[in-house]
Amino acid sequence: MSHPHYIDVHVGKRLREFREAKRLSQTDMASALGVTFQQVQKYESGHNRISASRLHAAACFLKVPVSDFFEGLDDLAPEGLSEAEASIWAFTRTSEGQTLSRYFSQLSAPMSRSVVSVVKAVLAEQKE
Repeated sequence: MSHPHYIDVHVGKRLREFREAKRLSQTDMASALGVTFQQVQKYESGHNRISASRLHAAACFLKVPVSDFFEGLDDLAPEGLSEAEASIWAFTRTSEGQTLSRYFSQLSAPMSRSVVSVVKAVLAEQKE
């Protein structure tokens, strides 16, 4: 059995947040979407993907822009990354990571190797 896609989980979580903020039940949401409350549970858990037309209907019913369901998604690491890869991915999303990448990419190959050597030495020193 495959796991839900992280985007479906995120959209479902946002659906639940918006629904709860409006103090609506899953049954209320289901009626508005023309599905069962069990289906709303599956949408909210990310186990079932919500179609574009139903997402639009949910946004209209909840009075939020469709784009709000995707807010914060850029901060989530793609699935399948190791812990180290996810950490690197998260760092590259920060302003410091983007600035460092921009400057580092402008270095010559010998200079970038020197910078990497210095960082390794600093880390080794830090671990002692």
